[in-house]
Amino acid sequence: MAVPKRKMSRANTRTRRSAWKASAPTLVQCSNRSCREQKLPHVVCPACGQYDGRQVVQPA
Repeated sequence: MAVPKRKMSRANTRTRRSAWKASAPTLVQCSNRSCREQKLPHVVCPACGQYDGRQVVQPA
């Protein structure tokens, strides 16, 4: 197993870790013409309960 020869400095460690950022989720408009709420793609709309033009669940 590979073992580091020297201790990595704080600056190098923090520079490497700075790339680990959370990205904002991708949102799309609901395909229901009367709804048009922002929702996650390939997920039932939480506002109207439709998915791919079909009523899947009752809206909450």
